[in-house]
Amino acid sequence: MAEASTLRADLPAYRAVLASRIRAQRSYSTSFRLDLAGAGLITLIEFAEVWVIFHQVDAIGGLTLASVMLVFGLAEISFSLADLLVGHCDRMPTYVRAGTLDVFYLRPQPVLLQLMTSDLDLRRLARVLGGVAILVVGLLVSGVSWTPEKVLLLAITIPAATAIYAGMFIAAAGLQFFLINGAETTNAFVYGGRYAASQPAAVWPRSLVLVFGLVFPVVFTGYLPALALLDLPVPFGAPSWVAWLTPVAAVWTWGLALGCWRMGTRHYQGAGG
Repeated sequence: MAEASTLRADLPAYRAVLASRIRAQRSYSTSFRLDLAGAGLITLIEFAEVWVIFHQVDAIGGLTLASVMLVFGLAEISFSLADLLVGHCDRMPTYVRAGTLDVFYLRPQPVLLQLMTSDLDLRRLARVLGGVAILVVGLLVSGVSWTPEKVLLLAITIPAATAIYAGMFIAAAGLQFFLINGAETTNAFVYGGRYAASQPAAVWPRSLVLVFGLVFPVVFTGYLPALALLDLPVPFGAPSWVAWLTPVAAVWTWGLALGCWRMGTRHYQGAGG
């Protein structure tokens, strides 16, 4: 109860910090528009890669281009939302070297909450909107037979999938306390997982199924929900209702993330330590 009341008392401070970040980014309107355009272009280029592949074949892993648009759109929306909210946490090596993290320890608020609310990169909104556009088109052309259950599944999947990617960012930040300039190592799983999530998991090798299906469960962010929406069978011998476990996968990811963060902060001794 005391922690909850403290958090409520600190909310105005967090809102003030985020509001200042937003004003700073929007103060230079031309630069802000260019950043938005550049971020949106990244989404278009990544989808163009998928389109080029399906321009040569009719289907991959049992999915057509229209079906893969659902997978790509769901993965892009959820990852971009997580990147918007906590993507700046992948700058942890810089924060440690520059002593920025030590400043967080001087304040009474929890360090992790300070880190998560220390920035908000609005240019990521362009990627979110790009993912929404691809998902909407995919829903229209893939022939989804809508039912109340499928509407509920879609409503549950996007926030839960966003939580999965956010947890991966936090887990990567916690591991930076042990790694030396190891951002590229953790990015291989965070951004590599995002790339893998946009592809049909039926064609993944066994090693990727283990890593991105169980340890970092990005298969729940796009592929499995898309199969459920399209009434397609689930590979790997999994039951048809497995797509509803995205919230469970999010809880698992955050348990892993908080464990990594706790171990990292206990290991940390300061910028000079």
